[in-house]
Amino acid sequence: MKTNLKTLLKAFTVATILTIVFSMIPFQAKCNDVSKEVFRLHILANSDSKEDQLLKLQVRNAVLQYTEDLYKNSESLEKAEKLTSDNLQNIANIAQKTVNKNGYNYRVQAEIKNMYFNTRYYDKVTMPSGNYDALRITIGKGEGHNWWCVMYPSLCIGASTNYEALQKNTTQEEYEIMTNGNYEYKFKVVEIFEKICSFFS
Repeated sequence: MKTNLKTLLKAFTVATILTIVFSMIPFQAKCNDVSKEVFRLHILANSDSKEDQLLKLQVRNAVLQYTEDLYKNSESLEKAEKLTSDNLQNIANIAQKTVNKNGYNYRVQAEIKNMYFNTRYYDKVTMPSGNYDALRITIGKGEGHNWWCVMYPSLCIGASTNYEALQKNTTQEEYEIMTNGNYEYKFKVVEIFEKICSFFS
Protein backbone atom coordinates (compact mmCIF):
# COMPACT_ATOMS: atom_id res chain seq x y z
CA MET A 1 0.00 0.00 0.00
CA LYS A 2 2.83 2.38 0.95
CA THR A 3 4.64 1.55 -2.31
CA ASN A 4 1.54 2.34 -4.36
CA LEU A 5 1.11 5.63 -2.49
CA LYS A 6 4.73 6.61 -3.16
CA THR A 7 4.37 5.72 -6.83
CA LEU A 8 1.20 7.80 -7.12
CA LEU A 9 2.86 10.71 -5.33
CA LYS A 10 5.87 10.56 -7.68
CA ALA A 11 3.61 10.33 -10.72
CA PHE A 12 1.58 13.31 -9.50
CA THR A 13 4.73 15.35 -8.87
CA VAL A 14 6.14 14.59 -12.32
CA ALA A 15 2.79 15.34 -13.96
CA THR A 16 2.57 18.67 -12.11
CA ILE A 17 6.10 19.67 -13.14
CA LEU A 18 5.45 18.72 -16.77
CA THR A 19 2.17 20.66 -16.76
CA ILE A 20 3.97 23.78 -15.50
CA VAL A 21 6.79 23.36 -18.01
CA PHE A 22 4.52 22.86 -21.01
CA SER A 23 2.27 25.73 -19.96
CA MET A 24 5.33 27.99 -20.01
CA ILE A 25 6.41 27.12 -23.56
CA PRO A 26 4.24 29.82 -25.24
CA PHE A 27 5.52 32.44 -22.78
CA GLN A 28 9.11 31.33 -23.34
CA ALA A 29 8.61 31.66 -27.09
CA LYS A 30 7.46 35.26 -26.58
CA CYS A 31 10.51 35.93 -24.41
CA ASN A 32 12.71 34.55 -27.19
CA ASP A 33 11.04 36.99 -29.58
CA VAL A 34 12.07 39.84 -27.26
CA SER A 35 15.71 38.76 -27.43
CA LYS A 36 15.61 39.05 -31.24
CA GLU A 37 14.53 42.70 -31.06
CA VAL A 38 17.09 43.97 -28.55
CA PHE A 39 20.79 44.85 -28.68
CA ARG A 40 22.52 45.07 -25.32
CA LEU A 41 25.63 46.60 -23.79
CA HIS A 42 27.71 44.59 -21.35
CA ILE A 43 30.75 46.08 -19.61
CA LEU A 44 33.06 44.00 -17.43
CA ALA A 45 35.23 45.83 -14.90
CA ASN A 46 38.82 44.78 -14.28
CA SER A 47 38.01 43.94 -10.64
CA ASP A 48 35.58 44.74 -7.84
CA SER A 49 37.80 47.38 -6.30
CA LYS A 50 36.14 50.77 -5.80
CA GLU A 51 38.53 52.34 -8.32
CA ASP A 52 37.92 49.73 -11.03
CA GLN A 53 34.16 49.91 -10.58
CA LEU A 54 34.28 53.70 -10.91
CA LEU A 55 36.43 53.32 -14.02
CA LYS A 56 33.81 50.99 -15.51
CA LEU A 57 31.21 53.76 -15.17
CA GLN A 58 33.55 56.27 -16.81
CA VAL A 59 33.94 53.91 -19.75
CA ARG A 60 30.16 53.45 -19.87
CA ASN A 61 29.58 57.20 -20.04
CA ALA A 62 32.10 57.65 -22.86
CA VAL A 63 30.72 54.76 -24.91
CA LEU A 64 27.10 55.86 -24.50
CA GLN A 65 27.93 59.43 -25.43
CA TYR A 66 29.44 58.14 -28.68
CA THR A 67 26.68 55.67 -29.52
CA GLU A 68 23.89 58.15 -28.76
CA ASP A 69 24.73 60.00 -31.97
CA LEU A 70 25.54 56.76 -33.76
CA TYR A 71 22.05 55.32 -33.24
CA LYS A 72 20.04 58.46 -33.97
CA ASN A 73 18.97 57.20 -37.38
CA SER A 74 18.74 53.51 -36.51
CA GLU A 75 15.35 52.14 -37.43
CA SER A 76 16.06 48.46 -36.89
CA LEU A 77 18.13 46.10 -34.81
CA GLU A 78 20.06 45.05 -37.92
CA LYS A 79 21.06 48.64 -38.66
CA ALA A 80 22.08 49.27 -35.05
CA GLU A 81 24.25 46.15 -35.04
CA LYS A 82 25.82 47.06 -38.39
CA LEU A 83 26.61 50.57 -37.18
CA THR A 84 28.18 49.06 -34.07
CA SER A 85 30.18 46.57 -36.11
CA ASP A 86 31.39 49.28 -38.51
CA ASN A 87 32.44 51.47 -35.58
CA LEU A 88 33.71 48.74 -33.26
CA GLN A 89 37.32 49.93 -33.42
CA ASN A 90 36.23 53.50 -32.68
CA ILE A 91 34.27 52.28 -29.66
CA ALA A 92 37.27 50.26 -28.45
CA ASN A 93 39.53 53.30 -28.91
CA ILE A 94 37.15 55.55 -26.96
CA ALA A 95 37.01 53.04 -24.11
CA GLN A 96 40.79 52.62 -24.16
CA LYS A 97 41.40 56.38 -24.11
CA THR A 98 39.03 56.72 -21.17
CA VAL A 99 40.95 54.05 -19.26
CA ASN A 100 44.32 55.67 -20.02
CA LYS A 101 43.00 59.16 -19.28
CA ASN A 102 42.05 57.98 -15.79
CA GLY A 103 45.60 56.77 -15.16
CA TYR A 104 45.26 53.04 -15.89
CA ASN A 105 47.00 50.86 -18.46
CA TYR A 106 44.39 48.09 -18.64
CA ARG A 107 43.84 46.70 -22.11
CA VAL A 108 40.28 47.13 -23.40
CA GLN A 109 38.57 44.64 -25.69
CA ALA A 110 35.33 45.38 -27.58
CA GLU A 111 33.36 42.69 -29.39
CA ILE A 112 29.87 41.85 -30.60
CA LYS A 113 28.68 38.48 -29.43
CA ASN A 114 25.57 36.51 -28.71
CA MET A 115 25.54 35.81 -24.99
CA TYR A 116 23.26 34.59 -22.25
CA PHE A 117 21.73 37.03 -19.75
CA ASN A 118 19.74 36.18 -16.65
CA THR A 119 16.48 38.02 -16.10
CA ARG A 120 17.43 41.66 -15.63
CA TYR A 121 15.44 44.61 -14.34
CA TYR A 122 15.94 48.12 -15.69
CA ASP A 123 13.80 50.85 -14.21
CA LYS A 124 10.27 49.57 -14.98
CA VAL A 125 11.40 47.30 -17.80
CA THR A 126 12.16 43.61 -17.37
CA MET A 127 14.46 41.88 -19.85
CA PRO A 128 13.67 38.14 -19.91
CA SER A 129 16.54 35.70 -19.60
CA GLY A 130 17.92 34.35 -22.84
CA ASN A 131 20.57 34.79 -25.51
CA TYR A 132 20.97 38.33 -26.80
CA ASP A 133 23.32 40.02 -29.23
CA ALA A 134 25.46 42.43 -27.24
CA LEU A 135 28.36 44.82 -27.44
CA ARG A 136 30.68 43.49 -24.77
CA ILE A 137 33.51 45.63 -23.45
CA THR A 138 36.07 43.95 -21.23
CA ILE A 139 38.38 46.14 -19.16
CA GLY A 140 41.65 44.48 -18.18
CA LYS A 141 41.06 41.07 -16.61
CA GLY A 142 37.29 41.49 -16.71
CA GLU A 143 36.93 39.92 -13.27
CA GLY A 144 34.74 42.60 -11.67
CA HIS A 145 31.00 43.05 -11.50
CA ASN A 146 29.45 43.91 -14.83
CA TRP A 147 27.20 46.73 -15.94
CA TRP A 148 24.52 46.26 -18.57
CA CYS A 149 21.81 48.12 -20.37
CA VAL A 150 19.82 48.03 -23.60
CA MET A 151 21.53 49.92 -26.41
CA TYR A 152 18.78 49.36 -28.94
CA PRO A 153 16.04 50.39 -28.49
CA SER A 154 17.91 53.07 -26.53
CA LEU A 155 17.05 52.47 -22.88
CA CYS A 156 20.40 53.39 -21.37
CA ILE A 157 21.00 56.83 -22.82
CA GLY A 158 20.55 59.55 -20.24
CA ALA A 159 18.88 59.13 -16.88
CA SER A 160 15.42 58.07 -18.03
CA THR A 161 14.04 55.07 -19.86
CA ASN A 162 12.85 55.72 -23.41
CA TYR A 163 9.56 53.82 -23.35
CA GLU A 164 8.46 55.38 -26.64
CA ALA A 165 11.47 53.90 -28.48
CA LEU A 166 10.88 50.55 -26.83
CA GLN A 167 7.21 50.43 -27.81
CA LYS A 168 7.93 51.62 -31.35
CA ASN A 169 10.49 48.88 -32.01
CA THR A 170 8.70 45.91 -30.45
CA THR A 171 5.31 44.29 -30.89
CA GLN A 172 2.53 45.09 -28.43
CA GLU A 173 2.88 41.61 -26.94
CA GLU A 174 6.64 41.97 -26.47
CA TYR A 175 6.23 45.43 -24.98
CA GLU A 176 3.69 44.14 -22.46
CA ILE A 177 5.99 41.29 -21.42
CA MET A 178 8.80 43.75 -20.69
CA THR A 179 6.73 46.40 -18.91
CA ASN A 180 4.04 44.38 -17.12
CA GLY A 181 5.16 43.86 -13.53
CA ASN A 182 2.96 40.78 -13.02
CA TYR A 183 5.16 38.28 -14.86
CA GLU A 184 7.97 37.99 -12.32
CA TYR A 185 7.28 34.36 -11.37
CA LYS A 186 6.99 33.42 -15.06
CA PHE A 187 10.38 34.98 -15.77
CA LYS A 188 11.88 32.86 -12.98
CA VAL A 189 10.30 29.66 -14.33
CA VAL A 190 11.54 30.44 -17.86
CA GLU A 191 15.03 31.12 -16.50
CA ILE A 192 15.09 27.78 -14.66
CA PHE A 193 13.71 25.99 -17.72
CA GLU A 194 16.39 27.51 -19.97
CA LYS A 195 19.16 26.55 -17.56
CA ILE A 196 17.90 22.96 -17.50
CA CYS A 197 17.79 22.89 -21.31
CA SER A 198 21.26 24.39 -21.46
CA PHE A 199 22.57 21.74 -19.06
CA PHE A 200 21.28 18.87 -21.18
CA SER A 201 22.45 20.44 -24.45
